[in-house]
Amino acid sequence: MTNLRFALLNAAHDGADTRRNFRRELDADLVEFHAPEGELPTHFAYDAVVVTGSRSSVYWDEPWIEQLIDYVSDAAARDIPVLGVCYGHQVLAEALGGAVDAMGEFEIGYNTVEKVAEDSLLNGITREFTVFTTHGDAVVELPPDATLLAENEYGIHAFRKGHCYGVQFHPEYDRNTAESVTKGKEERIGSDRVASVLETITAENYNKACEVKSLFENFTAYVRELQTTHADTEATA
Repeated sequence: MTNLRFALLNAAHDGADTRRNFRRELDADLVEFHAPEGELPTHFAYDAVVVTGSRSSVYWDEPWIEQLIDYVSDAAARDIPVLGVCYGHQVLAEALGGAVDAMGEFEIGYNTVEKVAEDSLLNGITREFTVFTTHGDAVVELPPDATLLAENEYGIHAFRKGHCYGVQFHPEYDRNTAESVTKGKEERIGSDRVASVLETITAENYNKACEVKSLFENFTAYVRELQTTHADTEATA
């Protein structure tokens, strides 16, 4: 079976952990582009596009952010499947006509999210599931005709529009990443809250959160199914 080929748009400013996590979780050949350095594909010859997390905000006035949003918009318009994670979820929402804004608070740590609609992306995941989250921005308005898939008290955590999926949480994180990201938020959330979150980054909570890693397999299965459908359509045309 031919390997899938995904464009990995790494939006993390220090992309090493992000690169490691996505390469571990995605069963596809990943062609990586470091978006904050202005790196983006020059074409759309990929089976899917994946957009990662970042400490940036989509509403910042920086050229690379606008270019990233434009590329994702163009990919979606070509019916290329897109998976956006955390910041990537927000980029996707903006690219498809939704809206993102600051929350006025910060969601961080292992939290519970509720599935509110059935979709193949969340196959095998329980109605209420544990995830690691870290964000101060949120999708406050879904793109037109998008379907809400999951949410919690902080807001929208997953949506779908066409072949595009966004998830606010971080299914790709390992415990080391969760710890290092939390420690890096001290200036923003204070040392007491950092210490409190670090206490919850346990093997037990991590194992609970591993349930949502199946969405990566579900996404690649969806992309492969699309390829099969397109091949069958072309064969009978």
